[in-house]
Amino acid sequence: MISRWNRKLWALILAAGMTVSLAACGETDQAAGGASAGTQDGTATQQNQSTGSNTESTVTLAQDARALQIIDDNYRTYYELFVYSFYDSDGDGIGDLQGVLEKLDYLNDGDDTTDTDLGINGIWLMPVMPSTTYHKYDTTDYENIDPQYGTLEDFDALLAACHERGIRVILDLAMNHSSSRHPWFLQATEYLKSLPEGEEPDPAECPYVDYYHFSKEAQSGYAQVNGTDWYYEARFWDGMPDLNLQNEAVRREFEQIADFWLDRGVDGFRLDAVKEYVTGSTEDNVEILSWFADYVHGKAPENYLVCECWTDQNTYAKYYESGVDSMFDFAFADKSGIIANVVNGKASAASYAKNLEAEQTMYAQYNPNYINAPFYTNHDMGRSAGYYAGENSAAQTKMGNALNLLMNGNVFLYYGEELGMKGSGKDENKRAPMYWSKDSSAEGMCKGPADMENFQMKFDSLEEQQKDPGSIYNYVKQVIRIRNQNPAIARGTTAFLEQYSGEQCFALTRSYEDSTLLLLGNTSAETVNVDLKDLTVGQTAAEKLVLLGELYTGEECAERAGTVVTLPAYSILILGKK
Repeated sequence: MISRWNRKLWALILAAGMTVSLAACGETDQAAGGASAGTQDGTATQQNQSTGSNTESTVTLAQDARALQIIDDNYRTYYELFVYSFYDSDGDGIGDLQGVLEKLDYLNDGDDTTDTDLGINGIWLMPVMPSTTYHKYDTTDYENIDPQYGTLEDFDALLAACHERGIRVILDLAMNHSSSRHPWFLQATEYLKSLPEGEEPDPAECPYVDYYHFSKEAQSGYAQVNGTDWYYEARFWDGMPDLNLQNEAVRREFEQIADFWLDRGVDGFRLDAVKEYVTGSTEDNVEILSWFADYVHGKAPENYLVCECWTDQNTYAKYYESGVDSMFDFAFADKSGIIANVVNGKASAASYAKNLEAEQTMYAQYNPNYINAPFYTNHDMGRSAGYYAGENSAAQTKMGNALNLLMNGNVFLYYGEELGMKGSGKDENKRAPMYWSKDSSAEGMCKGPADMENFQMKFDSLEEQQKDPGSIYNYVKQVIRIRNQNPAIARGTTAFLEQYSGEQCFALTRSYEDSTLLLLGNTSAETVNVDLKDLTVGQTAAEKLVLLGELYTGEECAERAGTVVTLPAYSILILGKK
């Protein structure tokens, strides 16, 4: 096998005169063991190498040398950022907006000719509005910044710096509920407490009683107003009363809130818990989202909306009918999702590509202009480093991230996943401090949520990983770079090549405008042979395809002998026209 340090561009993948068709994957080389963690690094020089009489020579070329092709649209690579645990600029142990600004070059330095940044071009800021909790999903003021994080001036400075770097910023908007300390709720409950026995509330006297769902019945999902026999809907926690989004006055409030942030330059919103707007009613929830999408897009069509609807795929697909841009693609996420099941060997590699193709029709029937929102983990899920155990766990952690980042649509990466951070169980553990250093007292390190448990990280901190070409960090950075070099990855239509896929490897094409890419992946711990015979990709014969990207998790690199491509364990190739 060729060493991973030799960056290759296959000038000709197949011998001239070959016939077409990729035989089903699955033949393995039993001599090849599981790969250790690793990836490519450095700039290769032009050279020819032979791996034996039956293997044709390859031409080396660093894929990093290929220019990025960044398109200014809503197909991006977003970074989900929890400010509280990211970077502390003032020494109080809590992350803040100034800290995000100071570490912005880590995410994107604004210079496409460098490769020292992660390469993201979108940031989803988890809630930054005033709140009583560390997670800040209980909003007390929708038009301000939580003092723990800074000021509106700090936010404006961060937003301007992001835009200078080509980074779009969306805010987490908890519209399903407010804080129980929000003035709306406080005025409503004070009014209810003042009512004489047996008298019904009058919205003309206190309009805020219609901002929430109050009842004299102790229903499921309701909490009691202290000192009264009134109850209010609070599906998540009694500190987060559910808002009545079917009330026109509430809608006017949120239109004003949207104006406040969009007029400051915010690029859109992540909408929290949309299936609970009216619990149990998809139809009502779609209507509510239609109102908000119409309003936000009416201000500017490029304003972006992505929604959390944590339920089955067939149900959240229906929410696209509302006209929102994206729904988070939960089917592929979490420890029991498609990606983790494939990497763990619980599902075939083919199922990854098959589901990518199938969901396109499912979503497009409700909104032909939908933009998928793939993600692998988020703040409510255990981190992916905990999904895998044993000698291949580092390679599997890398592979899982690649399968997410190579999906089409607007992809999301949770902070610290690029380091293989650990965290599971209680929510606080999933929102641990960004692992800049193993020294918890190092500059900028956060203390994390107060009730977070003590646990050791599985992989090194950024300080070590930046220096290690085989680290998870350098691997994820390389995947993002390949994504940024090839616009078809995010924007293209997927076609599953069933006859070329199997238990251990997948084959698919991704077509966008005049570009069609071929993606080949081995999701197993064994070497896999793929016979590329008679294959045409787009209008290009396979023998004219070149290697546009290669992702390895160990020391071995892909080879070809005649029409047979040999994929090392946990590896992916991206091929296309010159």
